[in-house]
Amino acid sequence: MTSLPEPPRASIPLGAPPPGCPAHASGPGGVQRLYGPAASADPMGLYERLRTEHGPVAPVLLEGDVPAWLVLGYQEILEVTRNPRRFRRDGRAWSPWQRGEIGTDSPIAPVLAWGPDCSHQDGSVHQRLRGAVNESLERFDRRGLRRYVQLYGHQLIDRFAPEGRAEILGQYAQQLPMLVLTVVLGLPEEEGPRLVEASRQLLIGTEKAVAADRYIQRTLTELVATKHATPGHDLASWLIAHPADLSDEEVLHHLRLVMVAANETTTNLIVNTLRVVFTHPRFRGSLHGGRMTLPAAVEQVLWDEPPISVCPGGFASDDVELGGQNIRKGDILLLGLAGANADPAIRPAPGAPMHGNRSHLSFTSGPHECPGQDIGRAITVTGIEVLLSRLPDLRLTVEPDELTWSSSTWSRHLVALPAEFTPRARAERIALVPPAPGRRQAPGRQRPRPPAEPARTERPARPERRSFWAGLRRRWGRSDQPADAERPGRREG
Repeated sequence: MTSLPEPPRASIPLGAPPPGCPAHASGPGGVQRLYGPAASADPMGLYERLRTEHGPVAPVLLEGDVPAWLVLGYQEILEVTRNPRRFRRDGRAWSPWQRGEIGTDSPIAPVLAWGPDCSHQDGSVHQRLRGAVNESLERFDRRGLRRYVQLYGHQLIDRFAPEGRAEILGQYAQQLPMLVLTVVLGLPEEEGPRLVEASRQLLIGTEKAVAADRYIQRTLTELVATKHATPGHDLASWLIAHPADLSDEEVLHHLRLVMVAANETTTNLIVNTLRVVFTHPRFRGSLHGGRMTLPAAVEQVLWDEPPISVCPGGFASDDVELGGQNIRKGDILLLGLAGANADPAIRPAPGAPMHGNRSHLSFTSGPHECPGQDIGRAITVTGIEVLLSRLPDLRLTVEPDELTWSSSTWSRHLVALPAEFTPRARAERIALVPPAPGRRQAPGRQRPRPPAEPARTERPARPERRSFWAGLRRRWGRSDQPADAERPGRREG
């Protein structure tokens, strides 16, 4: 068994190592760096090598050569996520933080340092905050959200449909989730593009991460002040009015949590699913042949390419043994979600079909499991359906092996997804006016009365083209069932 090495006491430069230099793959004590070009070149290969060398729990280094444990075993991740007393989420228990070796200006601080949101809290405080988030998110009508996805999806497609070519990642997959999230959070639509870039910088973990986080918090601070004066049908207003009596700072940080996590995960899930559809004939054939529904295809992608590869798991409350390693009190544990989904202990082979099985760990597990995963699924499935029904002959303009990727400690994502299709004119249809997303009053304080909505019609101006993707919509079945329907032993947080 090994223990994490003590980090160097001197100030550590945060710049990336020289590109492609194998000597920089390891840091002090020969421990593998989880960042930099060497780690980004093949993350899944790295996870498997670490599993072979160390087992289900491996020592790694974060930016600044800060030591951490990467949990790669499926059962070991469940042990961490389902035992909050042994593995706390309060970053103030982190040993390097207590020793003053991590400051607020560190690029990893916005993700790992303590904050007043439910993901960084334990016990009764976590239950109070998580309950407010769960109840507020539950008030959104999934069908109403899907109509917003349709509205913004068609608007985005209209911008490039006449050209016959598009870069699907930048022109569609990166824009659509944030546009829908502006509705969810209660932000002005025009804030979407700037928040897309800021949220990505935050998760990439570069020197721009701290500035991006400040911009996000400044924007959300203004939103909270606005919603105090003019509440509406949105998450900000509902958190403010919730009987859990959240402070403005707590409201702000939960809006930040939902916005950043939901945008990054949903963008990656959309583009990863599209890439698989474009590049794997057998996968696309299963969809065309009706052997796989689109929601089932999304679940397969969640098994194979989780939108977040690594996420914080907690800080050891005491010295403990996990996966054959000595974990010291105050050590940080990272959840290797991509590695755990490929754990040979629970999966016959990497890429093996899982047939709609939802027991993957792409949204983690336990009390801190992602609360907005069904909203992300709804945006993903509906957004892909809209795109492929409008552009049924959409195809890549490059060979699959010509696609390029960028990676950070936390995620791996495509740089671009260039595609072409038969040019199409702007869609002719009656303007779509989606309903307010709220669906019912939550118990507790009286909520503001919703404003009257304008009359609207559900019928399109002309019959929808009967493409495969339009037919697929009729065969879906319910895609927003509880995420843990097939995972035994799950507990609600």
